[in-house]
Amino acid sequence: MHEGRCLCGNIAFAVEGPPNDIINCHCYFCQRATGSAYLVETMFDIDKFHLLYGTPRVYHHISAGSGKAIHIHFCEDCGTKTHMRFDRFPTSVGVFSGTFDQPDWFERTHDSALHFFLSTAPKGTVLPAGYAVYDAHYWQADGVVATPQIFDVNVLVTDEVQAKSRERLRGSGLG
Repeated sequence: MHEGRCLCGNIAFAVEGPPNDIINCHCYFCQRATGSAYLVETMFDIDKFHLLYGTPRVYHHISAGSGKAIHIHFCEDCGTKTHMRFDRFPTSVGVFSGTFDQPDWFERTHDSALHFFLSTAPKGTVLPAGYAVYDAHYWQADGVVATPQIFDVNVLVTDEVQAKSRERLRGSGLG
């Protein structure tokens, strides 16, 4: 079991086992939700996530990409977002990984960590060599798995890198 909590400690949770995926999401929603360049989100089956105490408030947001609701759970006292549920993925929960008591307890490997939304990653972001990088989301709107890029060397996001990513999206019919 790995525990986490909000900033003031009024909401606590635990997860069982390793995450199914580790998503480093660079979309505008995640940038705004975190106030950072991207969200590190660990994904778990819903039965592996346990609210230990507290009652989070829930903000319901409609995804610009899928048109489906994202349910963001947060502490109404300190404002910390702890986790998300998804209409699109009803059996999963995504944890805002910085809320774990030990935020580095899970190993980020080429097999477990993905980078989403290269098309909107802030300039200056470094994408690691050998990791799957998607121009948008892993799952396309129709449920088809997108094709990732895997860079041989670390890549610095620049205007040119973003432009190529957006061009690939337009070519795929998603952008």
